[in-house]
Amino acid sequence: MSMTMTQKILAAHAGLDSVEAGQLILVSLDRVLGNDITSPVAIKEFNKIGVSEVYDKEKVTMVMDHFAPNKDIKAAVQCKMCRDFCEEKNVTHFYDVGRMGIEHALLPEKGLVVSGDVVIGADSHTCTYGALGAFSTGVGSTDMACGMATGKAWFKVPSAIKFVLKGKLNKHVSGKDVILHIIGKIGVDGALYKSMEFTGEGCSELTIYDRLTICNMAIEAGAKNGIFEVDEQTIAYIKERSDREIVSFKADKNAKYDEVYEIDLSTIKSTVAFPHLPENTRTIDEVGDVKIDQVVIGSCTNGQYKDIEEAAMILKGRRVAKNVRAIIIPATQDIYLKAVENGLVKIFIEAGCVVSTPTCGPCLGGYMGILAAGERAVATTNRNFVGRMGDVTSEVYLASPAVAAASAIAGKIADPNNI
Repeated sequence: MSMTMTQKILAAHAGLDSVEAGQLILVSLDRVLGNDITSPVAIKEFNKIGVSEVYDKEKVTMVMDHFAPNKDIKAAVQCKMCRDFCEEKNVTHFYDVGRMGIEHALLPEKGLVVSGDVVIGADSHTCTYGALGAFSTGVGSTDMACGMATGKAWFKVPSAIKFVLKGKLNKHVSGKDVILHIIGKIGVDGALYKSMEFTGEGCSELTIYDRLTICNMAIEAGAKNGIFEVDEQTIAYIKERSDREIVSFKADKNAKYDEVYEIDLSTIKSTVAFPHLPENTRTIDEVGDVKIDQVVIGSCTNGQYKDIEEAAMILKGRRVAKNVRAIIIPATQDIYLKAVENGLVKIFIEAGCVVSTPTCGPCLGGYMGILAAGERAVATTNRNFVGRMGDVTSEVYLASPAVAAASAIAGKIADPNNI
């Protein structure tokens, strides 16, 4: 039976020769992930199951990133619960303040996910790791608890949509623009419980970080997961960080897809998602005059060094507009340190920005950049739902780091090519 990339990975982890869309299967897990918001719920459910140990202390991971460093007493209690659990269960991969980063940037950086893996995480953007040729998807805290206890999870095998990429991105256009373009095209439910599979010669023109961004936002199209074919870039990235075996799955030539889209990367322009859905997209030349109060550059979507560096190069020698708050959040400690060593933090501070320790913070309206009534923000985050970053009358405009940096300077949504 012909299969897609995702179906091949799931079949292998279910011990089956083949699977088909809609089939219910029990799958062995390579990693189970939680954060400081979702893990406490999972820990409570885990304790109800009646097992004394996690299935594999090397394969359970908890990252304190959403409300850490602790923003209040409740956040402190949540982190302490995770800390105590991981110490008691001898969980190897526990990442706390000083060691942590934003989870979906940290795990690839640490080599904790490789191609061919099956990963579940109690966070919807766990689909990020498909950039490395893995099957990864978000689950609820109860599924996380069962995963920690048994090392297994039930899945309904998803059908798939194929995206054939060709061409090369233009200056200041990145993976963020690609995925916003796609979501604008198919809608926030256009890939509902489907695998978004990326192939074609254009993939080689995308960096691993572009791919991480694209897969990160697959969930914003309703997808079960996003996944790229493994290529030389993937292998080089993984080998630098892990000595685990790299297993590559490629879709069969006659694999069945619900839809096939051909996308010429050279035609994609800087793209902005207007409130209050990621599908509400406009190209930069369609934006109009949209004044802003805040810019956030960071998150699991766009907090990589490549993102921070591009923003810095646009801001270098310039100043953030009066009455605009610009917040820069490197996604991991290593990225933060590299930004310090290479002078990027100096550029940001001289431009009038603030630079934060790694945290999800403002993305989910947690802290470090909450919006007041009627305020507008350009953010490199992944969601712009009503009240996502603060007051229900505030507005979030999703954009690339280049557009965000240009907008910080202009005081309104701006084309980075015109700054």
